[in-house]
Amino acid sequence: MPRTYEELAQYFAATPVRMFGVYQTWLEGSRIYGGHVHKPTTKCAVIIALKGEALFAFDGGEHYQLKPGHILIGGAHRHLEITTGTDGFQYFLAHFLPDEPADAEGQRRREDISCLETALNPELLPLMEQLLDSASAPDTLGRLNQRSLFYQLITRALQAERHHQNKDSYLIIEDAMKYIQAHYTEPLTLSKLAGLYQLKPKYFSYLFTKYTGTGPIDYLIHYRMNKAHEWLLTKQFSVAAVAKSIGYSDPYYFSRLFKKYKGIAPSQVDLDSKEG
Repeated sequence: MPRTYEELAQYFAATPVRMFGVYQTWLEGSRIYGGHVHKPTTKCAVIIALKGEALFAFDGGEHYQLKPGHILIGGAHRHLEITTGTDGFQYFLAHFLPDEPADAEGQRRREDISCLETALNPELLPLMEQLLDSASAPDTLGRLNQRSLFYQLITRALQAERHHQNKDSYLIIEDAMKYIQAHYTEPLTLSKLAGLYQLKPKYFSYLFTKYTGTGPIDYLIHYRMNKAHEWLLTKQFSVAAVAKSIGYSDPYYFSRLFKKYKGIAPSQVDLDSKEG
C-alpha cells in the first residue's frame, strides 16, 4: 500500500538503510524493457524521472506513468516491466535495503511502492550528482557520506511532495511551525495561533494537521517535551525548573504530560533513554 509523505518520513527516520549502488540511466524510446519480468527485483529503489516518459508496470497490474520530477520509492521483490515513450527515458536510481527484520511486515514494507508526483526540484539535482560521485567510494567515510546524501535526498523529495500537496497553505504552516518553536515557552492556544493568520481555529488545525501529520497543540507539546528531555539529560536542573523553563508552572501536570509523550517519568531520564 502506498504511504503518505508523512508515513515515509517516519519510516526513514526510524529505519537505517544499506546502499547497493547509485546510477543514472538512459533508456531508448518506444521500447519495452523486461529484465525483471521473470526475475523479480532484489532491492528497494529510489527512482527519479529526469527526462522523457516511461510506464513502470509492477506484477502486471500496478502501473506508474513517470515524467520528470516523479519519484518512486520501494518495490523490492516485485516483477517489473518498463515501457518507454517515444523520446526515451532518463532516470536516477539508488538501490537500498532497510536494515530491519525480514519478517512478514518487513517484507511487505520493502515491497510497497510510493509515488511522489512533484515537479523536478532543482534542490535534488546537486544531491543526485554528489551521490553518483560517491557511489564508488571504497572507504568507510565515503560510504557514510553516501548514506548521509541518500537521507538528504529523501528529505528533499518528501519536502517537495509536502509543498506540492499543500500549495495554498505551506507558507502559512511553515511560518506557524517556526512561530511555535520560537514562542514555545509562552501560553499558546489554538485560537491564538489561528488568529495570527486570520483563520478560524478549526480550519487552521485542519491545514496544520494535513501538512505535519499532527495538530498544532500536539506539535507544541511534542516540541516542549523534546526540549524538556534535552534539559533533563544534563542532570543539572530539577523537574520543576525544567517544567517552568518550557512553560508549565505546575511540575505535576508537566510530569504527567512528559510520561504520556515520552513513556517515562522525568525523574527516570538518563543518557540511555530514547527519544519518543
